[in-house]
Amino acid sequence: MYLYCVDAAVPVDGRGWLFMPMAEAIIFAMIASFILSRTLVPTMAKYMLAAQVAAHAHGPVAPKTIFGRFQKGFERKFEAFRQRYQELLKYLVATRKTFIPVFVMCSLASLGLLIFVGQDFFPEINSDAMAIHMRAPLGTRLSETGTVSQLVNDEIERTLPGQVESIVANCGLPFSSLNQAYIPTPTVGSQDCDLTVSLKDPDSPVAEYRKMIRKNLSEKFPGTQISFMPGDLTAKILNFGLPAPIDVQISGRNLADNFRFANRLAERLRHVTGLTDVSVQQPMTTPTLRVNTKRTYALGTGITEADVANNMLVSLSGSSQVGQVYWLDTKTGVSHLIDIQTPATFLQTMNDLETTPIDKGDGNPTGQAPQILGGLSKIVQTGTPGEVAHYNIMPVFDIYATNEGIDLGTVSREVSRIVDEVRPDLPRGSTLAVRGQAVTMNNAYVQLLGGLAMSILLVYLLIVVNFQSWLDPFIIITALPGALAGIAWSLFLTHTALSVPALTGAIMCMGTATANAILVVSFARERLEEHGDAIAAAIEAGFERIRPVLMTASAMIVGMLPMSISNSQNAPLGKAVMGGLLVATVATLLFVPCVFAMLHNRKKPTETTEQGEGA
Repeated sequence: MYLYCVDAAVPVDGRGWLFMPMAEAIIFAMIASFILSRTLVPTMAKYMLAAQVAAHAHGPVAPKTIFGRFQKGFERKFEAFRQRYQELLKYLVATRKTFIPVFVMCSLASLGLLIFVGQDFFPEINSDAMAIHMRAPLGTRLSETGTVSQLVNDEIERTLPGQVESIVANCGLPFSSLNQAYIPTPTVGSQDCDLTVSLKDPDSPVAEYRKMIRKNLSEKFPGTQISFMPGDLTAKILNFGLPAPIDVQISGRNLADNFRFANRLAERLRHVTGLTDVSVQQPMTTPTLRVNTKRTYALGTGITEADVANNMLVSLSGSSQVGQVYWLDTKTGVSHLIDIQTPATFLQTMNDLETTPIDKGDGNPTGQAPQILGGLSKIVQTGTPGEVAHYNIMPVFDIYATNEGIDLGTVSREVSRIVDEVRPDLPRGSTLAVRGQAVTMNNAYVQLLGGLAMSILLVYLLIVVNFQSWLDPFIIITALPGALAGIAWSLFLTHTALSVPALTGAIMCMGTATANAILVVSFARERLEEHGDAIAAAIEAGFERIRPVLMTASAMIVGMLPMSISNSQNAPLGKAVMGGLLVATVATLLFVPCVFAMLHNRKKPTETTEQGEGA
């Protein structure tokens, strides 16, 4: 069990180890329980069971309390159950040549159910928060974006009547460029808004709410992009700062060709079943007015391009952008920044912009008439990049996408297939890569499954050392395929996708299943050494060890029951352990004795022949 728990700590791309606290807790708990079982438990048994031993010495005594009567009734029924189990085990051992291959085939066939359950990194849970990103048409003024966001808020409240606690809208770019670099949001301009929706019910079905909101908002606001970002803290951590679990990156210096390629690829990805909110993060067509100064004409008037730029900066952004001037209030002693700027109401048309006065900024000592912007420059309407992102220095375009209704593994495989198909059309000098949570999930799966296989091998070798046999440890681990089959059935019947918690539960289930199989095989070895009959030893081992095997499995299953029905991301762990142990217990009590009888019964004629030759 110790070796299996060591494997439960999952490395994630050098960022840390998942389930490390749980693995450490189990390891130290197992060490403590081992020490106590060899010291405290025998001591307590000596003193606390003395009266019970004395009562048995005087013969059976009728129980006087309700607990005693319950115990007697339970023992009577359990003994009847053991007798029926012994009859079944005798029949299966007698037909072991048929039962063993059928059981193995059923176990291996059950693993095929994992194809239908799907794969996720971590399961999504119900919560009380949703994060929505809204992008109005490019170039929308901040005031208009705020109006649209208010209409979106009203529509969300109508879609979820009585369920919304509050909606916080954060529109436009942050004041500091540092905040823009560190916040995990797709905001690139005044047309973007981040909406944080708080729900009244902490166990709200956010997956169903997303479908309703996405459908209604797409119908009511056709020119606005709506995408859902990770809402709860765990989902944000798993995305490692990205606003979506799938990120297709096109890197290269050729921005124009890469942008066109990114839009063609995004259009193909929008037709993938289960893939939603597909969007190119970096826009290249943000409406921009480019002022091309007529340098020859401007120099004839004594105006330079720097003068044009400074005058526009003062008029559009304020004089504080050029030179900060403060006014001291002598009454309060507080200095106030003086900022002179053309009011927005005076900049409504192209003519208003073209009539912006331009001077040299020297106080006009010669008394020349000021020039106007339209006379010195030509204003051109064009599109420019709204954001230029880099990955390892190279410019990059990100295509973000989210899976909805279908597991992440299935969707990511389809995305990878499409990416491989379009890779030959990639502009020369550019690269194409898929990143995000899907890649991290695949790496975690490989590490978990590889660690599980290594743990099984180490456990097998450890048992070989203790049993001084290669055969009996093999018999012990034959119960593990049954455990894997039980895990597959439990996930399939509960409509739970395979995930890192489920794989961790599988590792824990392997440890308990191995421990139970050791109980049966070790007792069978003792009986075999005593009378030499492998078939009788197998039947006796199952009959005598059924109680501790059932107690161990039942305690684990009951302990995992609250976790399996809880609204937590560890629910698949509990389901995997419960389903795996149910079938593993059946395999330990029925399949393992049959394998023991078959393999050891084959050794008997050989040993007899060798003894006869020696005589």
